[in-house]
Amino acid sequence: MDYEIFDLGDVTLQSGVTLPKAFLAYKTYGKLNEKKDNVIIYPTAFGDQHVQNEWLIGNGMALDPQKYFIIVPNLLGNGLSSSPSNTPPPFDRAKFPQVTIYDNVKLQHRLVTEKFGIHKIALVVGWSMGGVQAFQWGASYPDMVERIAPFCGGAKTWPQTYIVLDGMKASLMASVGFDSNKISQLTSTDMRAIARVYAGWGLSQTFYREELYRVLGYDSLESFVAGVWEKSFMKMDPHNVLAMLWTGQNADLSANSTYNGDFDAALRGIQALTCIMPGSTDLFCTADDNEYEANLIPNADFQPIESIWGHFAGRGINSADNQFIDDNLRRLLALHIDR
Repeated sequence: MDYEIFDLGDVTLQSGVTLPKAFLAYKTYGKLNEKKDNVIIYPTAFGDQHVQNEWLIGNGMALDPQKYFIIVPNLLGNGLSSSPSNTPPPFDRAKFPQVTIYDNVKLQHRLVTEKFGIHKIALVVGWSMGGVQAFQWGASYPDMVERIAPFCGGAKTWPQTYIVLDGMKASLMASVGFDSNKISQLTSTDMRAIARVYAGWGLSQTFYREELYRVLGYDSLESFVAGVWEKSFMKMDPHNVLAMLWTGQNADLSANSTYNGDFDAALRGIQALTCIMPGSTDLFCTADDNEYEANLIPNADFQPIESIWGHFAGRGINSADNQFIDDNLRRLLALHIDR
């Protein structure tokens, strides 16, 4: 096992439901310095685990483990942290409680403060739903977080993004005739439909038109969809996926007692130096939505990733996009904090 477990005990979620013996799976890179101020939090995205974040961590890179103590907490529902697939009855599988982004960040805060005694975070960075968590960190703990860098992820799930995620959910529920009483019958084979729905959203029209899947070693559109999308989704537990979809659909950094649903106020409440990097051709976490958010955050820099890789401009696949993200993180980390 290449990760550690932080036991949270019985946790009362935003929904009011208590999840017994909850836990966070996490991995750290580098060493915590004496001042405990070299900390970077790098949450995982929908469907990802910590290993999928490692492309952005390395010696000589912005996220340099020789310089920083990098903590990658796994999202609840991803199969490593508390999830439908690893929680005993009565909260297993379809009975797993609804978990919000706010819940995730609150529990990550416990990990950071209780396990490591950290009270200052140099940067929270993340892709997609990891980016949503970065925004939430900035809004929930403005005095603690010095910088945030969300890429290809919004501060809330805007309506069109919600519909995309709903289409993914519907494709899975169709396998059991939309009968919620039959959810327990879902298997990984049923994930094939979700894979094909998401294939049209994850990458841009231009990517497909220019047949860039050939760069990845696939000689046809069909082999690419089967070899990348189906293969990756069919490795996931369908109950974990439904749990993460609910988390994603209900993401909103203002949906808590601090901001009471005032989204604009929550954005203005972020004090961190902020670099927002949308994919210029992202079809469902759009640059327009991010620009709205950037205009309300006091210290925000809006830096679109000019790329035809769509949402996956932030996935660590295309070298030019990777370099752009790394360069912006390097520049952000070099900025002096006057507070």
